[in-house]
Amino acid sequence: MKELTGIHHVTAITSSAEKIYDFFTHILGLRLVKKTVNQDDIQTYHLFFADDKGSAGTDMTFFDFPNIPKGVHGNDEISRTSFRVPTDESLTYWVERFERLDIENDGIQEQFGKQVLKFKDFDDQQYQLISDEKNEGVESGTPWQKGPIPLEHAITGLGPIFLTYADFDYIKAVLEQVYSMREIGQEETFHLFEMGEGGNGAQVIVDVQENLPVHREGFGTVHHVAFRVDDKKAIEDWITHYQQFQLPNSGFVDRFFFQSLYARVTRGILIELATEGPGFMGDEPYETLGEKLSLPPFLENSRESIESQVRHFDTVRSTKTFEKE
Repeated sequence: MKELTGIHHVTAITSSAEKIYDFFTHILGLRLVKKTVNQDDIQTYHLFFADDKGSAGTDMTFFDFPNIPKGVHGNDEISRTSFRVPTDESLTYWVERFERLDIENDGIQEQFGKQVLKFKDFDDQQYQLISDEKNEGVESGTPWQKGPIPLEHAITGLGPIFLTYADFDYIKAVLEQVYSMREIGQEETFHLFEMGEGGNGAQVIVDVQENLPVHREGFGTVHHVAFRVDDKKAIEDWITHYQQFQLPNSGFVDRFFFQSLYARVTRGILIELATEGPGFMGDEPYETLGEKLSLPPFLENSRESIESQVRHFDTVRSTKTFEKE
């Protein structure tokens, strides 16, 4: 069985598809590469924000479940998502940008030898930027060429994913024995794990907090994290691997844009394994990615019904020019 090669995507919950589109497009400068629906709940948008080409390892996605309450951060949670930027100097640019746009942030800090900048969105979703200046390992993606961020400072992909969990021995065993990760560092309550080639695009940070209440899922929290595998054969091998640990799982799931396998490793932490492809450019031209409602073939016959259930909002960018500032 081949080991995991890095982070594939993170899926979170938002209170507003329109507001998260604005936040990721105009503030963070990530490209909406797919506007589709939750395949298990077709009344819910599923928006994919990624690099210029929709590369695996660069995308954060959002559901906007109707009538869901605000989430509460706490224990047993995928608690923070990182995004990679090219240099330490880039973080200075982002501090100034966040201050100008009134985005709550904690200023530049250092963690595990890297410069980081923690910030939040309007739902209290937790993020950080991390500098690739001292990074080695999994390559990052390509910044959105026509976005609003100068290319030398733009986000290029996903960085370390944070898990908050009380029982370190248990979560360490899961990460090391089930997922073949290796612990490579500790600072205060934080433990750094790595997979595959390592580096910012292949790391998980466990924050051990024994006294926090258990988190409650809702908007402003992460739904699941996905790690990268090569292909369908790898998914099948992982199903067999899960059986050895008697770990309940979804079995093979074809999401059209990639193939998946889901396992709930704790009550609050859902881990997906996702294939490198086919990717997001099979059904739309590069120039207009994410501008129309995209449906996988098995939902296409229901397009009229689905379009009547999800509210329309404008995501056209190919006719617009973003000033880089």
